[in-house]
Amino acid sequence: MTGLPARVPVTIITGFLGAGKTTLLRHILQKAQGHRIAVVVNEFGSLGIDGEILRGCGVEGCREDDIVELTNGCLCCTVADDFLPTMEALLDRADPPEHVVIETSGLALPKPLLKAFGWPTVRSRMTVDGVITVLDAPAVASGRFADDPEAVARQREADPSLDHDNPLAEVFEDQLNAADLIVLNKTDLLDAAQLDAVEAEVKKLCPRPVRIIRAQDGKVDPAVLLGLGAEAEADLQARPSHHDAEDGEHEHDDFESFVVTVPEQLSVERFLTLLQDVAARYDVLRMKGFATVQGKPMRLAVQGVGTRFRHEFDRLLTPQDARTGRIVVIGQKGLDEAAITAALAADAAATTAG
Repeated sequence: MTGLPARVPVTIITGFLGAGKTTLLRHILQKAQGHRIAVVVNEFGSLGIDGEILRGCGVEGCREDDIVELTNGCLCCTVADDFLPTMEALLDRADPPEHVVIETSGLALPKPLLKAFGWPTVRSRMTVDGVITVLDAPAVASGRFADDPEAVARQREADPSLDHDNPLAEVFEDQLNAADLIVLNKTDLLDAAQLDAVEAEVKKLCPRPVRIIRAQDGKVDPAVLLGLGAEAEADLQARPSHHDAEDGEHEHDDFESFVVTVPEQLSVERFLTLLQDVAARYDVLRMKGFATVQGKPMRLAVQGVGTRFRHEFDRLLTPQDARTGRIVVIGQKGLDEAAITAALAADAAATTAG
């Protein structure tokens, strides 16, 4: 070990809800080869799913206190209250990290976070090595983040005073604008022509040339992700934001989240079908969490983007664990919380009773 650099490098991983940021981060930790990496996880919603997934990664040398979880707000909005004290505490450790990786909320704007590295308490001790934007390739291919130009034109003709606003597109574009490297994830779900089309679309949206790499399940060599040397905090002008005129103020009033407690499930297949049905019926952007299944000794972890879900049994249940689960539901403002909660709980209760 040659000692710490003059400034500890920080990698910011950003990307929209469900793009695969936590999976990418877990892969980095699994390939850390003994390097001291501290992780700061920020989530939209009150249940710390991502931090729990990372703590259960089983990586040798990955200590409990190497993963710091912030669940009480978006980092881009709470840098003074939450983020800066966290960074200072990491730096002041007896064995400070060699590298810090920050996983932002899927609704975070990266630029206010970059600006925070100009604060006097951290600017001489840390530098942003790079901003990595993770993209859900199928979601981009489906036009999830794009405006329909014809629909927008019709709206404006009907009401010339309308200030069109697509919060999904704005967050997506801000995350692209900040990127030093783009990871096009979940490429196994598209064919070659679709991937080429997605890459072309992404390049068209980026304000400057940015390297794009393709990945499945977030499997990218950490040597590619870490050590970019971008010093991004000194390059803010090249990273435009939809919210530049707002002096960093940013609200998430367009989105909401809540947690649903679900009973023990009869089967994995039925539960996944239920989640897909609820996501489709109520236009849910993202669902993630844990459940228990009858006859199974391990906890079921589920993560979904729209109606696409992935699942795994992630750890053994203990006698102290409740036989219930908790699912975070995230969507645009106006979700029918009561109906979604009833659908998830009532159906499971009916199946377990039968």
